[in-house]
Amino acid sequence: MKRLSLILSAVFASLCSFSVFAGDVIHHYLTGYMIKNGLMLSAFPNVSDIIATTIQNRSGVISDNVTKNNALLSRLKQRGNIKKFSGGNVILEELSFAENANAGWYSGYEALPVAAQDVISAAQYDIKQCAVPVTISGLEQLQNAGKEQIIDLLESRIAVAESTMANLIAAGIYSDGTGSGGKEITGLKAQVATSPATGTVGGIDRATWTFWRNQTFDATTDGGAATTAANIQQYFNTLWAKLVRGQDRPDLIVVDNAYWGFYMASLQAIQRFTSSNDANLGFASVKFMDADVILDGGVGGFMTTKEAYFLNSKFIKYRPHSQRDMVPLAPGKRYSVNQDAEVQILAWAGNLTSSGLQYQGKMVE
Repeated sequence: MKRLSLILSAVFASLCSFSVFAGDVIHHYLTGYMIKNGLMLSAFPNVSDIIATTIQNRSGVISDNVTKNNALLSRLKQRGNIKKFSGGNVILEELSFAENANAGWYSGYEALPVAAQDVISAAQYDIKQCAVPVTISGLEQLQNAGKEQIIDLLESRIAVAESTMANLIAAGIYSDGTGSGGKEITGLKAQVATSPATGTVGGIDRATWTFWRNQTFDATTDGGAATTAANIQQYFNTLWAKLVRGQDRPDLIVVDNAYWGFYMASLQAIQRFTSSNDANLGFASVKFMDADVILDGGVGGFMTTKEAYFLNSKFIKYRPHSQRDMVPLAPGKRYSVNQDAEVQILAWAGNLTSSGLQYQGKMVE
């Protein structure tokens, strides 16, 4: 009987490769024959396909949840500043770093300067990668043999993978890019730095190029006293003024728990204007000037204590790869050589980029 099963399986595989229609007919016939004769050994043999399909179908949901999990990413999505890239060994962010020196006043037939001007360059950001494997053992496959049972098991594990990926990227957004041996996202701590005249970001040395330095305000050094409810609006005003250029100004101020408490305490009830858009996304917000002040701390927040980022999201982009934006890696199924288990890997690649660090600000103690 076992030998007959093997022969029938071989015939079935050969005929399926010859004709899809014939394969379907023969599969139906042989399946019935094998079940009738006790030859169907697996209750549900296509578990790998279910894992892959389930993750694939939820990839868009996971990606969307990541943007909703972070105030900056939510704002970038609103502005249309989530820009996918399709290839290359680095992510290029074009920027202008100088004015055209040919500009000037003239009179009548006076000759005009026409010398070539090198005013456009690009910051170069490395491609960063992260992954969350989802595993299922052979025993779990047997214990959850029915299709619905496997999907129920996977739903809970993919939900964990989903939140893990969201938290991993959210933490990376606030990082200095040195975590995990420099594999982490080039986050705000690196780009909007406490010491903006040092270090290299996007391949540009900030010690040399002043246009690539963000603005800062140190409460103790620049303000003369630690931040309190009594002086926080004065400190905000000072940093805000450093970041305004015509119509360009911060549109998002992200604060930790301490600064949020000070700012809220500084407001009178009638001054508490909230943003309905940010409230709908789940972020508590009030206004400073016309920028949204958002708490991105709370339980398990990634903001450093007593820090605030004054961000002009016009010059910041979230750049995931078009083929690696929280999707399962190919090949779909991966088996351990010494374990009864298989793995599906949810993966992401990209970085956070900027084309104007001089328009970003940071307040610290």
